Amino acid sequence: MKTKYPFINLEYSEVSQDEMIERSECFYRKMRERRTVRDLSNKIVPMSIIENVIATAGTAPSGANMQPWQFIVVTNSVLKNKIRVEAEKEEKEFYEHRASQEWLDALAPLATDQDKPFLEVAPILIVIFLKKFSYTSEGKRLKNYYTSESVGIATGLLITALHNAGLVTLTHTPSPMKFLNTLLDRPKEERPYMIVVAGYPAQNAEVPDIVKRDISDILTLID
Repeated sequence: MKTKYPFINLEYSEVSQDEMIERSECFYRKMRERRTVRDLSNKIVPMSIIENVIATAGTAPSGANMQPWQFIVVTNSVLKNKIRVEAEKEEKEFYEHRASQEWLDALAPLATDQDKPFLEVAPILIVIFLKKFSYTSEGKRLKNYYTSESVGIATGLLITALHNAGLVTLTHTPSPMKFLNTLLDRPKEERPYMIVVAGYPAQNAEVPDIVKRDISDILTLID
């Protein structure tokens, strides 16, 4: 299809199938170690690592290449405390009034509750905002497309990059999250998508003894 926009040659280096298999197995083994960690250390994380993993997240595909995401990195202890206070208000309402018994039963094996100390202890909070609109340098508003899908892919890359770098993570989605717009001074038209908590695990940190579904349960091959 003809277009007025320039195209460039793809940078691609083909490797042997044996190497591809080895790479895929190695990466799977690495990602199999990833766990959601709620017991975090306050050990400082070099900001260069955070910049690299967010740059990695920014390589995600997006609808019409609109890149409808914004990553806010919070390290300030006062601000982290405010986020925790507001998040726990919503979590208290959730656990006491909003959640069905079926939902609470599903959460029970994970031993979660309304207390979220990790929001204050962890050295890094990455708050991801979904942008319904973008703006040109002249201030013209442009609609973004497939925003939830695009930001979801970017968030997955972010979590993967953090794990690959040697950090542990936790995804947190208090609902509603509009308080984040106020605390982080973000426009009302941006929607808080997720808080990714990142850092080092606390000494003797524990995680629930859970397993992921076997490949035979999640793969359907149509030949």
